[in-house]
Amino acid sequence: MSETVIADFVARFSLDTFDSPDPVKGRIVLSQRRLVLATADSKTTIALSSIFDVNVGHVPGGLEAFFQDTITIAYRDGDAREIAVVEAGTEEVSRFKTVLFKAELNGTRVRVKHPARVGGRVTNSSFRPAKLEIAPGEVRFTGADPVTVELANVTYFQREEREAGSVVVVRHAHEGQSVTSEFTVESDRKLNLLGRYLRLEYSELAQEVEDVDTSEPEMEALVAIYSGGTSADLAGMLGVDSSRVTMLLNDLREKGLIDEGENGLSLTAQGQLLVSDQIESVNT
Repeated sequence: MSETVIADFVARFSLDTFDSPDPVKGRIVLSQRRLVLATADSKTTIALSSIFDVNVGHVPGGLEAFFQDTITIAYRDGDAREIAVVEAGTEEVSRFKTVLFKAELNGTRVRVKHPARVGGRVTNSSFRPAKLEIAPGEVRFTGADPVTVELANVTYFQREEREAGSVVVVRHAHEGQSVTSEFTVESDRKLNLLGRYLRLEYSELAQEVEDVDTSEPEMEALVAIYSGGTSADLAGMLGVDSSRVTMLLNDLREKGLIDEGENGLSLTAQGQLLVSDQIESVNT
């Protein structure tokens, strides 16, 4: 293929067109225009414009016994709907998912209204043109007035049908407030893919924090850090002594909820999700 290759690796895969669902080992090559699945005996080329759904971990009925870490790609071949299931290591599947969604969605023209609401208050914002950009843990709307939605801060998203067409509504924490953003995508196919990407990313984060238990003082410390508190500020903000702050921070580090780098304390994506849930419960 003449276009630039953005992913190239060896994995097992199965196609609807195979006589047997047994996966075969082959080469997976992705460019900005097409996905190629090739073995020594065959080659299947899937135009990215024909892909209408991408899922991770779900395997269609009848194939569950053959796969473990998977990415399932649904596409159209003429009037037929086909399925390709690719199996690889967990990290490879995660990387492939990201680059596939980037190839499909980056540069897509959208219209965004931000903020549509602040808390429960409706604003006077109107829809403005922007371009979509997928980044790790973020969805960016670039343009004259760029907007970045950190997926760890998302507390709600839903596709709504209105007179003017489909609108995706995203509620997320921003600077300590619950903010609602809305956006539209002209292509239903890309809107479906963006919705799938949001669901996958959000569910991964939610699953990671599902089993994390935090005490009330730990949650108070997370909220304080989210609000800009430094390790030196926390004793006064929380009303405890410095030794207690040290213990709280050590516990939060062990749970993977905070980091401390050159710029001081910050929340991990998991920590942000916990705080977003806390802010949402306070604002509703």
